[in-house]
This record gives sequence, C-alpha cells and structure tokens, in this order.
Amino acid sequence: PPASGWTSPPSIGRPISGARAYVLDEKRQPVLAGMTGELYIGGRGVARGYLNRAELTAERFVPDPFSDVPGARMYRTGDLVRARVNGELEFVGRTDDQVKIRGFRIELGEIEATLAAHPLVQQAVAVAREDTPGDKRLVAYVVPAPGSTLDVDSMRSFLGKHLPEYMVPAAFVSLPSLPVTTNGKVDRHALPAPTSSRVPADDPSAEVRTLIEQRMGGMVAAVLKLDKVGPEENFFLLGGHSLLEAQLLVHVHQTFGVELPLRTLFELPTVSGLSAEIERLLLASLQAMTDEEAERLLA
Repeated sequence: PPASGWTSPPSIGRPISGARAYVLDEKRQPVLAGMTGELYIGGRGVARGYLNRAELTAERFVPDPFSDVPGARMYRTGDLVRARVNGELEFVGRTDDQVKIRGFRIELGEIEATLAAHPLVQQAVAVAREDTPGDKRLVAYVVPAPGSTLDVDSMRSFLGKHLPEYMVPAAFVSLPSLPVTTNGKVDRHALPAPTSSRVPADDPSAEVRTLIEQRMGGMVAAVLKLDKVGPEENFFLLGGHSLLEAQLLVHVHQTFGVELPLRTLFELPTVSGLSAEIERLLLASLQAMTDEEAERLLA
C-alpha cells in the first residue's frame, strides 16, 4: 500500500444527521464538485470553541455564512476533501500538507494518492524541497512494487495525465523503503536529496549531433541557468518545471517557428528528443517552402 496505507483515497462518508458539510476554497466559497477544498462542519453539533483557548477558537470556529441561525458557526477541520459522484466525501490530505511553489498552492496528499494509483508503485511520498536557496521544487520518493524498477519518464507521463503540470514533481527518487519515525509515520526529514544526474562532459552522449541539437542545448542551458546541457540530460532532473518549460517553448517558437504543446517535455524531456521532434515538424513544413525560405529558417 502507499505510505498513507491507502490503496486509493478513502471515503469519510456523509455528514451525520443535524450536521452540514461544506467543501470550501481559501476564500471560504464552495468549490465545484470533484474539486479539492477544505472541509468545514456546520449545524447543531458544532461546539462554541475550545476551553480557555481563545486564539485557537478564533482560528477554527468561524462564522457560518450558509446558516439562517443568527451567530451560527462552523468548524474548520483542516482536512482536504472532494465530493464523489455519490455524494460521499473523499479524504485527500491535510491543509498542513499544502505547500506553495511558484504561486501555486499544492496538496501533497493528492500527488501521493495519484502516485499510489500507479500499478508499479508500492509506496510513495511527495515533499517540497529547497536544496538550493530560492529554488523550491517537488520531489517524489517511490518504493517500486516487487520486481519493478522506477521508470521516471513513465511516472512523469502518468502523473501528467491526472494532475496539473505544476503538481508533477521535478525529480523522482527510488528507495527500497521509506524511512519512518518511532511512531511509524514517514520521516520526511530523513528523505535524501535527489542526486545529480549530470552527464560528464567527456561522455560520448554529451556530444551534439546536429545544428538543431546545438541550438536547443543552448536554449535549455539558458533557461535552466546552466553552462551546458548535454543531448541526453533530462530537463526536469536538472531543475526544470512547468514555468521554465513554458519559457523554453516560447524560445523554440521564436527560434524555429515551431509551436510545441505544453506537455511536449513530459514525453520528450531531453535535448535530443526535442530536437528530433522539431526536425520532424520542420521537415514537414519544408515541403511547402522555397529553398530561400528554408535557408532563412535554419540560418
């Protein structure tokens, strides 16, 4: 099972009689069905607050704008949930597990639940790391199912089909088991930093083979703020993320006149892969060009 012990996100059922459940966003407005929000409880069973803890009471027991009862309050649970088609609430995680990266608020529990749904994953946990000051990024730690190995490209593609791009981890680390604390919970502080996957400069695979690869390598290096990027190095393992991907694709369009879909890098995360796709598209468009137009494009 996944790190949480679930094979899929668990249902927490429906509100008990006399209680109301609200799934709200950060502005305490109802979210659309199927969207993740924080669970608030209203109704007759809501207490007045915590005894002798005014500050915590003010934080957790807030005015209920959906009630007709004057002075009604609702309890802020801190649980992240979403409503299933049958009306049951599905537990996603805790607001404590939320992180903010590049302006996006991310539920780590949702990433972990999606990872756990992959057939070749036994356990998984997602964390936000800032190993380089100012560069916070998502890292997934995966314990592969018995007899399996971690296929990063396959994993990234799988997550890209189920999650927004900004929630797909920048790096994946394969572990034989997840470290745990004395009480059996995953010890996130003991998770290792992702190791560098840089290809040595004298490695044969580091040599560019075409003019397009040379230009693409320069563009990728510039976007990632690196001196050089080899043809077979993975954009995401070098620190790439969705915003940098968007910047890179703008440069590609400006340089080659080719528009690539935003998800292209999930399928082709290397300079060689991108270059081959650009070359394929250019060759297709060259059939309708004159020799002069083709020379100007590749100049």
